[in-house]
Amino acid sequence: MNATKEALKASGRRVKLAVVQMSCSDVLEENLSKAERFVREAAQAGANIVLLQELFENLYFPQLEREDLFALAHPVDEHPFLERFGALAGELGVVLPVSFFERANQAYFNSLMMFDADGSPLGVYRKSHIPDGPGYEEKYYFNVGNTEVKAWGTRFGKIGVAICWDQWFPEVARLMALQGADLLLYPTAIGSEPQEAGGLETRDMWQRAMLGHAVSNCVYVAAANRVGQEGEARFYGSSFISDYKGEKLAEADRDSETVIYADLDFAAARRFRAGFGFFRDRRPELYGRLLTLDGETQPRER
Repeated sequence: MNATKEALKASGRRVKLAVVQMSCSDVLEENLSKAERFVREAAQAGANIVLLQELFENLYFPQLEREDLFALAHPVDEHPFLERFGALAGELGVVLPVSFFERANQAYFNSLMMFDADGSPLGVYRKSHIPDGPGYEEKYYFNVGNTEVKAWGTRFGKIGVAICWDQWFPEVARLMALQGADLLLYPTAIGSEPQEAGGLETRDMWQRAMLGHAVSNCVYVAAANRVGQEGEARFYGSSFISDYKGEKLAEADRDSETVIYADLDFAAARRFRAGFGFFRDRRPELYGRLLTLDGETQPRER
């Protein structure tokens, strides 16, 4: 059976999703070993798809602008742990998106390699939307991604994956859903906003935005966040899995290192999505202004 037929067959049955939530240190091997342990735990519990958080290889280093930290990045073909996690995915038979800091010649990206359940690499996605602000100085480190937003055909269904700040943009979720995604995954690093007096609390805003993607696209949505204090930022965990109606199926607390699980019925979601009519009633010809920065279809006369 070829990969496409296998993916279609899998998409008609229930699959089990696991989302890992963990703290990180500045020691690469500690983080890799911990992530591997959690992936193995999830597979032992029957998970078919396992989501790890954003940049789990290290502390969340973009809090400060330091040129020495560019040394953390590696090219895909010389990477210190991608091969290890591809082999892990193949050994355990799980779909495994892996976040990493990528160097490509003179460019640097916040990237993700998608591994299918046989361990084969399906390709790299580079984070499209790059935040910039106190505590989240990502524009210093990362170029804007130059890969397409896409949905990946895997052994366990069609899965869209985007990265952290991407998750606030409804256009990204819709693009993945338009390509047939039944599940949207978002590896994340989000917590307190240190520039705000007392710390701006964005946890509920973040979850509501994501639950809106689930409702508007009638797809399952999940996010994996880190926990713990790192410098000025406290990451607030709260990783979660939502069904295709925007109801939370599982949610982690703010502090624990844990794995959460949910059984997903892609066939049921597909029936509901078709019947609800969002994709039937879309009017793409009306949305041209979405392709502009200022909402103008043509330059205004000055």
